[in-house]
Amino acid sequence: MPPSEFSFGRIGAMILRYWYLLRGSWPRILELAYWPTMQMILWGFITLHFLSQSAWVAQAAGVLISAVLLWDVLFRGQLGLSLSFLEEAWSRNLGQLFVSPLRPSEWVVAMMTMSLIRTLIGIIPAALLALPLFGYSVFGIGLPLVAFFINLIVCGWWIALIVVSLILRLGLGAESMAWLIVFLLAPISCIYYPLEVLPAPVQWLALSLPPAHVFEGMRAVLFEETFLVRHFFAAVGLNGLFMTISGLIFMWAFNDARRRGALLQQGE
Repeated sequence: MPPSEFSFGRIGAMILRYWYLLRGSWPRILELAYWPTMQMILWGFITLHFLSQSAWVAQAAGVLISAVLLWDVLFRGQLGLSLSFLEEAWSRNLGQLFVSPLRPSEWVVAMMTMSLIRTLIGIIPAALLALPLFGYSVFGIGLPLVAFFINLIVCGWWIALIVVSLILRLGLGAESMAWLIVFLLAPISCIYYPLEVLPAPVQWLALSLPPAHVFEGMRAVLFEETFLVRHFFAAVGLNGLFMTISGLIFMWAFNDARRRGALLQQGE
């Protein structure tokens, strides 16, 4: 019988479980920081080159560094939640989890929390290194950075819930979606270029997703020192809509997998 009350104690136990797994593996911790740092260094040198060649970039030093770090928030947020699920599936532990009083919603909250921890471990070292290496601090964006971060990590979470739902429905043969699906959004997310670069029909598609609003808002802060409230609320509203939809899809896929006995069959 499923428990009748939402329990933060069970959420805390799951967070501790994932934290101990992460803490016990130095390669995993180093991997979290490696890719954001490498991307920051790569795009930092590209920015230094553009500063002497392009007036557009010279208007806002660090625009590419900010873009790549914020994009990594979305990517790491999505991958962090997806990996927490995949680690349970690979170890064939899903069945054992849900003979306990753990509720699916509590499990999701625990995975989101670990996703946040993984993302911070990965992003903060890269952001701090940008200052001595390139003389630019992404923290100079100020409070808008918090809004951008929250919107992007929430976007990563609802994408991850869709990935988890696909794996619950189709099996581990679909696990590659955890690495691929977010990059399908990259061309229309306007990470490194303004929305106007896209063809008009594609602009409407881009504006129907939160990342384009975040990166448009980021460029407005860097170029015009203006926080565009309309883009902020558009991103918040779209994230709320897609989080609700993805949550419903996840619950359907989870209940379907439990009914079919697929929770016991997931594994390498």
